[in-house]
Amino acid sequence: MTVAPGSVVVADWHRTQEGKEYLGSLLLRHHRRAFGLLERPVLPPQAAVDVVGYKVFVSGRSGVGKTALVAQVSGAEVPSAHQETPGIQTTTVFWPAKLRESGRALFFRFSFWDCGEAALKRFDHILPSCLEKADAVLLLFSFADRASFEDLPRQANRVAAAAAASQSSGRAPLQMVVGTKFDQFAHSDMTEGDLSALGHSVLRVKSLAGRRAGLSEVAPLLNGLAEHLWRQDQADAGLLPLDTE
Repeated sequence: MTVAPGSVVVADWHRTQEGKEYLGSLLLRHHRRAFGLLERPVLPPQAAVDVVGYKVFVSGRSGVGKTALVAQVSGAEVPSAHQETPGIQTTTVFWPAKLRESGRALFFRFSFWDCGEAALKRFDHILPSCLEKADAVLLLFSFADRASFEDLPRQANRVAAAAAASQSSGRAPLQMVVGTKFDQFAHSDMTEGDLSALGHSVLRVKSLAGRRAGLSEVAPLLNGLAEHLWRQDQADAGLLPLDTE
């Protein structure tokens, strides 16, 4: 399924005055709030909106930037150096968006599941747990690491096999490709032709080591994730063809 950016949600809505009012509920002393499992943004009664939730598993080779990506989208400080994630870490991220067709505002609640490769290899039960009832899988590669790009098919096959075993009913999780360290693309040996050959649209994020990402920096990734998952829900409900572009 290919979704054109901006075809489902209004791409720059977060820059409008209306959008900023919703984004304000995500901030605490000018920094992003950390939300627990039972928490949600607090809005005035006249601005209250529905929340749609999705579980997202982050997959990729060790050192590709999985933990850094989750830190970016959650507003936490991005680690300056790589450190293997011990076991499973879950992070809740809220993101407001306005649907282009209906003009309806929603809060997307993404539960990101991140797990170190060492733990995945050591314990057989971890990958099925990460994929149980997952709505999407982000397949990560680094523009600074050709080997991580070439490993994408193995990652996709591993995830698909584990998802098929863990999903007793319902759909398989949507697979999306994310390229990290996009600011190093000019110095890599990957080409746009290589990316096109994947057969997936590629979401791209820059390296922000040692600092917190601004809302405008994470908006393209979170909007893209929201668009693909909302479109998939609409297709599953029979409201549009699944292969609609």
